[in-house]
Amino acid sequence: MNRCMFFLIVFFVCLTAVNTPAFAQTAEPNLVTAVEDVAGRIGPTVVSIATEKTEHSTMSGSPFHGGPFQDEFFNKFFEDFFGEIPEKELKRSGLGSGVIIDKEGYILTNEHVVGGADKITVTLSDGRQFKGTLKGTDPRSDLAVIKIDAPNLPVAALGDSDTLKIGQWVVAIGNPFGHILSNPEPTVTTGVVSALNRSLPRNSRNDSDYSDLIQTDAAINPGNSGGPLVNLSGDIVGINVAIFSTSGGYQGIGFAIPVNNAKRIIQQLIEGKKVAYGWIGVSIQNIDERLAKYFELPASEGVLVAKVLAQGPAEKAGVKDGDIILEADGKKILNMNALLKHIGSAPAGQPVTLTVLRDNKKLEIPVTVQKRPSFDEEGDIITESEAEAAPEEAKSSDEWRGLEIKEITPNLARQLRLPETDGVLITEILPESPAEIGGLRQGDIIIEINKKLVKNADDFYKATKNAKGSCLIRVLRGYFVIEEK
Repeated sequence: MNRCMFFLIVFFVCLTAVNTPAFAQTAEPNLVTAVEDVAGRIGPTVVSIATEKTEHSTMSGSPFHGGPFQDEFFNKFFEDFFGEIPEKELKRSGLGSGVIIDKEGYILTNEHVVGGADKITVTLSDGRQFKGTLKGTDPRSDLAVIKIDAPNLPVAALGDSDTLKIGQWVVAIGNPFGHILSNPEPTVTTGVVSALNRSLPRNSRNDSDYSDLIQTDAAINPGNSGGPLVNLSGDIVGINVAIFSTSGGYQGIGFAIPVNNAKRIIQQLIEGKKVAYGWIGVSIQNIDERLAKYFELPASEGVLVAKVLAQGPAEKAGVKDGDIILEADGKKILNMNALLKHIGSAPAGQPVTLTVLRDNKKLEIPVTVQKRPSFDEEGDIITESEAEAAPEEAKSSDEWRGLEIKEITPNLARQLRLPETDGVLITEILPESPAEIGGLRQGDIIIEINKKLVKNADDFYKATKNAKGSCLIRVLRGYFVIEEK
């Protein structure tokens, strides 16, 4: 019996060993051939971009420069005694990639690769070098167009990123580590579309909005930024923009801007125009399971209006804080990206009809889209570091559900660049507390508890004293449900 079982096991293993390579040989050549074809056709259209930028930094004459006592007071003190503190010019070099999209020499790349550059040098795959001229940039989309004057340029075709599917094979082409390898030929890596509609944290410094991104496991490394992500038909479906890494190198997660997002603005960039986006003046957030349960929604769909900006189009139309936007022009809004994309692509002056849920009733609200103002006009994001750096001027409260607060004095409001002093500042969040689990952060400003305004610490104490069960906390960046311990 044992010998019979042994024979069967050996027979199965041998059969598997014989059949497995045969199967692999029938499947692999198709993929290999497709990648080789893409590399041969698109590789020559991919360029290496080297930049030089001049940055200015203050050279402090203070012996405390770089130490814990360095601040405006000490700088002013030493400036009074030793004269004006000189500025130092720093030359910084950068490297990225780009792709030729027009025979006239127009190259699509990332804004963070070429923005602010004093000198741009473009190296083609055949080793020829040309001076690059910056034609237009759009920090919000992180896209830019530069131009070179060169004959007989190969051109890549722009595909349709809306047709992408999760699991679809893609090819990333660029010039990572080109400054080390000194080789103008682009590199080719393969992978699949891991996910769609991904978002990265917003960059408040330059107003970059990394939403609606393509996630891929194709290897993307420093220097790949601005290079194309291509499907197996050889069409560009994305522009590589970032990697998720704790080491600075590839760790299996890369992101690309969908090429359809670029198509809308390429001509504006070529013409050197500032890209215009639609805007209705609301701060919004996605609805998670906690919020869906609190508002008794059937699913986590739609977006919650965290704040309606004063004198904005939405306020004038009647949209209110706490409204839930379900549709825009009859199209379902599943998340923030969907609404931002719909509003952002609408021209100024165009009406958009929002379907909102308010007090369990659906309302149709027409809103006239306006041109989006610059980021500075909307105000700065309050960061945790700013909150932590604020002086200890007001007494902190006792802990409630794992958070401690501080009243906002006029001086503290100036430190945090707040327009007013209403609300209370969260100074501490205890690990694994209801406040942390619910999503609150140190530095958040609480302005409502269970839809009651919180203007100061007394309001906070009254609202939390007898609070039981789930509490709806509104901070400047949105709404959060905090459960009882």
